[in-house]
Amino acid sequence: MFVRKFYVSDTHLLHERLLDMQPRPFLSIEEHDEHIVKCWNSVVGDHDHVYHLGDFAFALSRNGDRVRELFSRMKGRKYLIIGNHDVTKKGDLHPTLAALDWAARPEHALRTRDGGRDVYMSHYAGRTWPSQHHGAIHFYGHSHGRLPGYGLSRDVGVDVEDVAFTPRSFTELTKNMELPDVK
Repeated sequence: MFVRKFYVSDTHLLHERLLDMQPRPFLSIEEHDEHIVKCWNSVVGDHDHVYHLGDFAFALSRNGDRVRELFSRMKGRKYLIIGNHDVTKKGDLHPTLAALDWAARPEHALRTRDGGRDVYMSHYAGRTWPSQHHGAIHFYGHSHGRLPGYGLSRDVGVDVEDVAFTPRSFTELTKNMELPDVK
C-alpha cells in the first residue's frame, strides 16, 4: 500500500477569536472548522501520514467532545508537533489532546524523511536545524505567514496562501525552493 505524507500547521480549531485576529475568511468558527475538515479529507487518505505542526485546537476544556469529534472525522494517521496553544498554562500537553488517537506520542519536534531528504519539523521557525548543511528541510508554523522562510525552511500554516487550509505534500511545499543535490 502506498502511503503519502502531508504537512500542516495552525488549524486552530474552535479558536473563535482567531477569525478576527488573523483574520480568516469565515463567518463563524463552525464554518472555519468544517472547511478545514473538508479540505483535509479532500487530499488525505485513510492510511496517509499527516504531520500537524502545532496549534491543533483551542478552548479545549470547554469543547473536548467537539475536538474529539473533529479529530475522528479527519483522515490519516496524525502526528502532533506541540504548539503554544496545545498546552495548559503549566506547559503540559492539554489532556484533551493527549487523549486523542495520535499515531505517536506528541513531541515538540520531529524528524522524518521525504523527497529523499531529512525533514525537521517544529512549531517554531529556526535559523538552524539538524542536517541543515546537508540539504535538510525545516517546516514550521506559528507565524501565520508573517515570517518568511530562511534557507530551506518555510511556514506550513493553513493561512499561508499556497497551503490554503489544506495539508500539503513535500513536493508541493518545496516546489519554489532551490534544493541542493543530496549525497
